[in-house]
Amino acid sequence: MGDIDGWAHIDEDLLLEISTRFFSYDDYIQLGLVCKEWRLKLPKIPNANNVPWLLIPEETEKNSYEDEEIYHLMQLPVAGQEILDTHGLKERGIYHVMLPNMQMQNYVIRGSSHGWLIMVSLSEGTVLLLNPFTNVEFGLPHISTFPNVIKYEPDNHGDEYTLLDFPDESYTLDRDSTHKIQLWKVVINSPPDCNNHNFMAAAIYEFQCRLAFYKPNDMRWVEFPTRDTEFEDVIFFGEKIYAVNRDGQLYEFDTKTKSGRLEGGIHEVRPPSRLDTSSLTIKYLIGCANGSLLMLVRHFRIPLDRRDSECYETYKFDIYELKKNGKKWSRVYNLGDYILMIGFTSSVQIPASYPKTGNQIFFSDNMIEIKSRDYALAQDLGVFSLENRRFYRLLLDVKFFCPPLWLLP
Repeated sequence: MGDIDGWAHIDEDLLLEISTRFFSYDDYIQLGLVCKEWRLKLPKIPNANNVPWLLIPEETEKNSYEDEEIYHLMQLPVAGQEILDTHGLKERGIYHVMLPNMQMQNYVIRGSSHGWLIMVSLSEGTVLLLNPFTNVEFGLPHISTFPNVIKYEPDNHGDEYTLLDFPDESYTLDRDSTHKIQLWKVVINSPPDCNNHNFMAAAIYEFQCRLAFYKPNDMRWVEFPTRDTEFEDVIFFGEKIYAVNRDGQLYEFDTKTKSGRLEGGIHEVRPPSRLDTSSLTIKYLIGCANGSLLMLVRHFRIPLDRRDSECYETYKFDIYELKKNGKKWSRVYNLGDYILMIGFTSSVQIPASYPKTGNQIFFSDNMIEIKSRDYALAQDLGVFSLENRRFYRLLLDVKFFCPPLWLLP
């Protein structure tokens, strides 16, 4: 009996350290079922779990006239040191966490960072951070507070917003359309419940894909110190913000200035040579543990069997590295024991949780959702292995009402 009691009252730090060795959600749940004391000590989601979760906005048919929209989290199976090809949600080895409080058809998702979702209310225009594991919420300034909004008249139905286009031409737009397309992507530098004093957010917004910034106690989104456009990704890395535009030009902004304002602009490093800047590419920035920056170029094409639609699929990746204090981008062909995650997700590098499962890119759709069945059946979602140059297409048989995205608890 004494031995059993000893295990039940194991030091909490030691138990948490043991829990980091359990990578699948199913195994982690079994760990908590050993005894009541362990279940109370362990968090619902493992703290150091580096296996990405996928937020699934599934569309299921209730009857011939109506569809049901369901959010849930899925953790991919891993077998034989490779990610399995996955077509449906009921295959063996997939672990689910249902999210009943996420059944909010009124919201669209515009990012995920540090385990939080960034959401916009289509009817209200509120911008919300939500932790789907704890249901804790944190508010960001309203859509109407972005720098391109000249006037917001909620009672002027059909023309609620007066917006400033680049270069300095105004036009009006209805409420729902503005709320849906004003924000393209939002990233944060830390969880808002950790240290609100240092919390910051950066956004890519409006048709021209400009940059806006938020810090605590601000009532509005603030324009970056550049009026350049066509930005494709933005990240927090160290104490700086980096962004990349369609031409592959890197931008750097300092967040720790005496004035408290952002300072910076175009980085001295030129875009990589022979960089493809066509309209069928998207560029991402990833900060690495060794201090380097990666630029990931994602190439799209229209599949041969979908020539009559506008459904794109990823068919190639190019990776470039800018070493810390480096002056030139260089090609990278191997990620070692790391995984890259891209999409609406904050672009990140994480260590592989399983032996020999690194050197992969987890990608999700980057397109603003369009409510159509054709589009819903053609989500660009999967895993690419640099080891064998193979794509693993995921959930091909599942209908989505908006793009899925990766989430790290």
